[in-house]
Amino acid sequence: MASKQLRNLVLTALFSALGTIGGSVMEFSIGAAKVDPMQHLINLVSGVLLGPWWALAQAFLTSLIRNLMGTGTILAFPGSMFGAVFVGLAYRSTKKLWLAGLGELIGTGIIGAIVAYPLAKWLLGANGALFLFIPSFFLSALVGVVIGYGLLKVLLRKKRFQEFNK
Repeated sequence: MASKQLRNLVLTALFSALGTIGGSVMEFSIGAAKVDPMQHLINLVSGVLLGPWWALAQAFLTSLIRNLMGTGTILAFPGSMFGAVFVGLAYRSTKKLWLAGLGELIGTGIIGAIVAYPLAKWLLGANGALFLFIPSFFLSALVGVVIGYGLLKVLLRKKRFQEFNK
């Protein structure tokens, strides 16, 4: 049992580092909106492989570190955590990868955006929140889920990842 906890702790730290570094360099703009799919990809992978509470820890650490570094946005902080938990719960209860992806889209792309909307409205103004923040938040989640889904389809077929599927 202790070795599984240690493995999950190490993987949580690794996923947090990947989310921090990857999210800092993999963002792109579509018009005035900033799209950053890496955190959503990492939410999906950590939620599926480690479960909801480890994924929550990963999302919290990644968001905290990125905000402290100045490469993140406080607006993504609660959304990522909702998404990570939804992914883990959806996958653990059904073992269906597409439901885990849907969990990220709903948890981050919809609920997280709604939760963060008042702060976005205060920081960006009503138009900025509605036309920049919410579409980019959902688009980031969608791109991350599509990439993460493909990655997990390959990983979960490998023998060494079968223990994560239990």
